[in-house]
Amino acid sequence: MSNRPRCSWRAFLWLFALLPLLPLPLFSSSVATLTYRRIFKSSLPEYIEIKLCEDGTGSYDIRQLDEAANPQPFEAGAPLRARIFELAAQLDYFRNLQLDIRRRVAYLGDKTFRYERGGEAHEVNFNYTINATANQLMQIFEGLARQQEHLTKLRRRMRYDRLGVNEALLQLEADLNRKALPEPERLLPVLEQIANDPRFVEIARQRARSLAERIRNPRGR
Repeated sequence: MSNRPRCSWRAFLWLFALLPLLPLPLFSSSVATLTYRRIFKSSLPEYIEIKLCEDGTGSYDIRQLDEAANPQPFEAGAPLRARIFELAAQLDYFRNLQLDIRRRVAYLGDKTFRYERGGEAHEVNFNYTINATANQLMQIFEGLARQQEHLTKLRRRMRYDRLGVNEALLQLEADLNRKALPEPERLLPVLEQIANDPRFVEIARQRARSLAERIRNPRGR
């Protein structure tokens, strides 16, 4: 009888025993993550933390400092994700980066950029910077926070305060006018729900339709 099957089985067991000793990159790949955090006591909100992975998944935690942490999932589209990681690359992923200017300025909150991939991590803290690339990155993250705040507020008003929906839409419209929202199309499902629901006042439904049309047609923003 041939011993080949037995030898093959022994070889398999030997290889299996060696798996924990082999380099991890052969069996798993790390996903890069960018984090933006702003802490500004007595502001509204006081705490913002946005985490975004290079695969487009992420989380946001927006609250007052005396509230418990409550990160919620979100996703970013491919163009926005690419832009964010491109800006981080231009900043060399925050390696040995100095952003704070060396003169006295008003306190605008403690801000942090952090890059993580596997065991690699780099971060930079600042209050105010004149670095154009860093400011672009900060504005995108701040815009994402505003975007999530609008979604949360609209959903809350839709459920608990229908008469307050129009006011929430006015606030959204102001940010849309300022082009402050990186991916306003994420708001389309909520706007369509308001526009098609007769339980909301007609002025709110009309405004929701108008905002949805502006978002679908960027030239009309």
